[in-house]
Amino acid sequence: MRRQAEIPSDVEEFRDERWRREGALAVETAADAERFIEQVGFAACLTDSRRPGPSLYVAVCGRRDAVKPRQIQKDPETSLTWQLKDEVMRRGKVYYGKLPRGPMFIAPRMIPYFHAIWGMRRSDEAKSLSKNARAVLRVLRNEWEMGTADLRAEAGVKERSAFTKALDELQAAMIVVPSEVVYEPKFTYIWEIAAGRFPDELQKRIGREVALREIARCFLSAALMTFPGELARITGLSRAEAGLGNRALVAEGFAAMPGRGMYRLSG
Repeated sequence: MRRQAEIPSDVEEFRDERWRREGALAVETAADAERFIEQVGFAACLTDSRRPGPSLYVAVCGRRDAVKPRQIQKDPETSLTWQLKDEVMRRGKVYYGKLPRGPMFIAPRMIPYFHAIWGMRRSDEAKSLSKNARAVLRVLRNEWEMGTADLRAEAGVKERSAFTKALDELQAAMIVVPSEVVYEPKFTYIWEIAAGRFPDELQKRIGREVALREIARCFLSAALMTFPGELARITGLSRAEAGLGNRALVAEGFAAMPGRGMYRLSG
């Protein structure tokens, strides 16, 4: 990927507006966060300016050069981002889960395309999911939602690290999502089946090529221009698949290709 300093000024200014990297556009409430996620299509949660792509943390900071401090426990911007993440997750209007590139928000309109790439059909679960992931999923399908400690006990996964890995596996396949977080009497997440929150979006059948094209379109629409490896680094797609999506946009005239691996909105 090109260095931040080499990104043209007009592209940076476009992203400042779309990614809420300006003080006047900073995200302050859960409703602000939901509008931001809907506008950009998908966004990371707590990444800062050292990683490309839209981010809720950067949008809360409202500045292009936002970098998380080492001591985040007392940082008001990190704290607000965390609080908004909890509230947005609780409201359930946008998708939130840990995907291949980490915790990410997805606007409902983009869920079918992400699911076409990373989702898993029920018929493939037996051969594709680990034993622990299947055990956790079996419990959740019976109970529908459950707190972390109870879910771990019911699933019979004794090692905490193995249980966390199983949950990560289920989130990466867009099967399970956190739906609530409770801090008293002790901290715990409440987990549920993703299809319970977004049944229509997760039932749609989208071809992989269409999904790649629409994910590329979504990012380019909010970024103006994309550079070699950028889309892959943000989403977790391979560079080859990201290129397929971007070249499909060039073929239909939505984007131009000013250089190798570089794509820009036409017009």
